[in-house]
Amino acid sequence: MPAKRKAAAAPAPAKTLEVQLWDAADKMRGAVPPTDYMHVCLGLVFLRYLSAAFERKEAELIDTPHAMKDDPEEYQADNVFWVPQEARWSYLQDHARSADVGKRLDDAMRAIERSNDELKGVLPKIFGKADFSSQMLGGLIDHFTNLNLTGMAEDFDFLGRVYEFFLGEFSAMQGKAGGEQYTPRCMVTMMVEMIEPFRGRIYDCCHGTGGFYVQSNRFVLAHAGRLDDIAVFGQERNPETYRLARMNLAIRGITGDLRWNNEGTLLKDAFPDLRFDFILANPPFNIKEWGGEFLRDDARWKFGAPPLGNANYAWLQHIYHHLAPTGYAAVILANGSMSSNSGGEGDIRRAMVEGDAVDCMVAMPGQLFFGVQIPVCVWIMAKDKSGGKHGDRKLRDRRGEVLFLDARKLGYMTNRTNKNLSPEDIAKLTDTYHAWREGKGYEDVSGFCKSASHEEIRAHGHVLTPGRYVGAEDVEEDDEAFEDKMPRLAAALRERFAKRALLEKKVNANLEGMGYGR
Repeated sequence: MPAKRKAAAAPAPAKTLEVQLWDAADKMRGAVPPTDYMHVCLGLVFLRYLSAAFERKEAELIDTPHAMKDDPEEYQADNVFWVPQEARWSYLQDHARSADVGKRLDDAMRAIERSNDELKGVLPKIFGKADFSSQMLGGLIDHFTNLNLTGMAEDFDFLGRVYEFFLGEFSAMQGKAGGEQYTPRCMVTMMVEMIEPFRGRIYDCCHGTGGFYVQSNRFVLAHAGRLDDIAVFGQERNPETYRLARMNLAIRGITGDLRWNNEGTLLKDAFPDLRFDFILANPPFNIKEWGGEFLRDDARWKFGAPPLGNANYAWLQHIYHHLAPTGYAAVILANGSMSSNSGGEGDIRRAMVEGDAVDCMVAMPGQLFFGVQIPVCVWIMAKDKSGGKHGDRKLRDRRGEVLFLDARKLGYMTNRTNKNLSPEDIAKLTDTYHAWREGKGYEDVSGFCKSASHEEIRAHGHVLTPGRYVGAEDVEEDDEAFEDKMPRLAAALRERFAKRALLEKKVNANLEGMGYGR
């Protein structure tokens, strides 16, 4: 009889990106400071993607008659970056065990920057550090060779997920408190869907890694628009996130006017004379030393000079100042901004409400941000609430009113410490806001939404916390008769008592069997 063949072993399940990144972190542990993990991995993943995209386009050109596979313009015409020979992943993989692999990686980054103007000064060149061992870097090259990248648009989210992963897992090591934080993707999506940036200028005064720009582009494409209908502007103080934003936009073919300076947006406004159709921002919360003493008479303070000890109302007024005549803004701030009266903030908030700057207030669920428990809200501001059109929407005159949305009960836990909004949660919030703006099918819902007049807001001292206005959630009416309900409840209670007695008997029997009887 022929020998029986062994059954083939089942293939190992594919590792998720997050597991792969944990494995990469393990390779770096002890050799690289935890705060460098993200930049090492992002640089390698970015390089890996560029090579994948280049190789895909090269293979296409080889199969195309009269195409020139060694002409950089052939690649750039398809929004693919030219990758010189010494920067291609296959070359680096061949030299992964070289003693000078760190220098080769830095040289690869420089070579790509020389060949692609959009990436000049953007890519990390940290691999040649003396404390980065060649064995560790070679192991990471081998590790990221196994990433399943296609070199197409479907890979774009990899960089965002890598950044989100490392900021989430290592934010405690980096010691970041409630100020600068990666904006959760669900909040970015919600804010973009609310203000709908169809066409015009989009601005982010603290652009971070550029998440609002990316989501705005997705929104335009999802609604059959054209990407050249929007123009991107932004400013950032952190040089690392400024470079990440430029990388993020470059691989997606998004052209933007992004500016960096070490003084920050409030002290050095990069676009003093520009006005924007849409502003999306997540400025740092509750910043105490923001340079307000140098800006007491600034033209941006239409509603009053912000207090020196907190920049929240400086950000709100800076953003409102930069809105075009029909512009909309969505801004994330700490919940305290809705009710604080210190330093004249209550007076500024009153002036903003009475000046019809505030369109909608959204109280968000807690635990959306990585590593930070501070509760947040979203301010929707409008320069003109008198109606008109926005895209295909005909808007109702909403002067003298503010919509309040209480989303604190929405969302679901993704792990022990963080929440996320589901697509249904986002749709509930955005659909309610659009129905209110258009005056089509909107109704107040107890515990969730309320359209409040300025008179009602005055009665609350111009506090803008949604919970004050939406009231308690309606409880479903119980129409079961008492004579039917009581026997049912009594029977259910006796059944629970019986189960408890049976469980207690089993536990005692087990204890006696172990020699711990009474």
